[in-house]
Amino acid sequence: MIISASRRTDIPAFYPKWFMNRIRAGYCVVPNPFNPHQKQRIDLTPENVDAIVFWTRNPKPLFPYLPELDRLGYKYYFNFTLMNNPGFLDVNQLPFHIAIKTFHELSNQICKTRVIWRYDPIVFSQKTDVCFHLEQYDYIGQKLYAYTTRSVISFMDRYAKNNRRLKQIEQEQNIKFDNFEDIPEVFSNFLPSLAKLAEKYNLELFSCAEPCQLLAEYGIKPGKCIDDDYIKQVFDIEVTHKKDASQREACGCVKSQDIGIYDTCLFGCQYCYATTSFDKARENHRQHHPDSPSLLGWYDMAPNPKVEAQ
Repeated sequence: MIISASRRTDIPAFYPKWFMNRIRAGYCVVPNPFNPHQKQRIDLTPENVDAIVFWTRNPKPLFPYLPELDRLGYKYYFNFTLMNNPGFLDVNQLPFHIAIKTFHELSNQICKTRVIWRYDPIVFSQKTDVCFHLEQYDYIGQKLYAYTTRSVISFMDRYAKNNRRLKQIEQEQNIKFDNFEDIPEVFSNFLPSLAKLAEKYNLELFSCAEPCQLLAEYGIKPGKCIDDDYIKQVFDIEVTHKKDASQREACGCVKSQDIGIYDTCLFGCQYCYATTSFDKARENHRQHHPDSPSLLGWYDMAPNPKVEAQ
């Protein structure tokens, strides 16, 4: 089993103590995000966890616990999102120089092959146009190329959860957020230039949940953030090759078990699909208890319950 920690929230940044308490306990409890009365007990023992995939903008709070994970025999890697967007998009992002330093520290601690640089989602507007993103990718690439081997990109999608926020920003900033497919310069300039920058910095360049036929001709491979081939390459272990049916059609990720809960991240990214309300996320974080079997609430289950489908 592969553990996703997590698409739904930033566990390394905001819930590292809870995570390690659950590792020590050997299990956690995850309510179904669409039916909270339905709960699942997830076995977190080393014998039953093939790999852990962390998703984060700030892994540093988890740093003190990584040697313990290593001693216990867990295999893990990080999807580390690092961008330098304007504040109206990424409200509570780490100061840029600290994010760069943190990336370096993580790479030095666990090996650069286990830290993936995510430059995503790419948001196009009058204030974050093609030139802006090429300049940022080039500058960040200069800072990170010696500390990673892989870069992942994706483009912002509008969902019901983020659309109202995005409309408000458009009014406040007097801008318009554009779909990348509707911008000719993305294909004439951005994608070929991005591919050249990745080659310049010796980075494998992958897309995340994007139509691969639109990007493949530029040398951008269809990616899997939870990647069976990558796990085989880095850890020399075989894991499931079955696609995760709960993800979008364009998503290449293999099946995993996510242990996060929506509406619990505090970064306040305006385009986030996992947070409906920032106020709700802050309140949920206040109610969180690191000793609870579940990230939110206090759900517990018998040692060997009947597992409910999620």
